[in-house]
Amino acid sequence: MDDRNLMENMLILEKGVCDLFLHGAIESSTQNVHTAFTDSLNNSLKMQDQIYLKMQAKGWYPNEQADQSKLNTVKQKFSANA
Repeated sequence: MDDRNLMENMLILEKGVCDLFLHGAIESSTQNVHTAFTDSLNNSLKMQDQIYLKMQAKGWYPNEQADQSKLNTVKQKFSANA
C-alpha cells in the first residue's frame, strides 16, 4: 500500500468519524453530551481538512472548476421550485 492509498483511507475514515459525531450531536440528550459531540465533530472536521489539503498539495485530490452554465442550470432548477 502506497502513501496515496493510506491517505485516501485516512480521509474516508475521517469522513465516517465526522458522520458519527454529527449524528451523536443530533441525538444527544443532554447539553454536556451535545457539547462533547460537537467539539469532537469540529476537531474531526479540522483533521479531515488537513488530510484533504495534504492530498491536494501532492496532486492526489485535484479539484475542478465548476462550469458556470451547469451552476446556472442548477440554480434555476431550485429557484423554480421555491
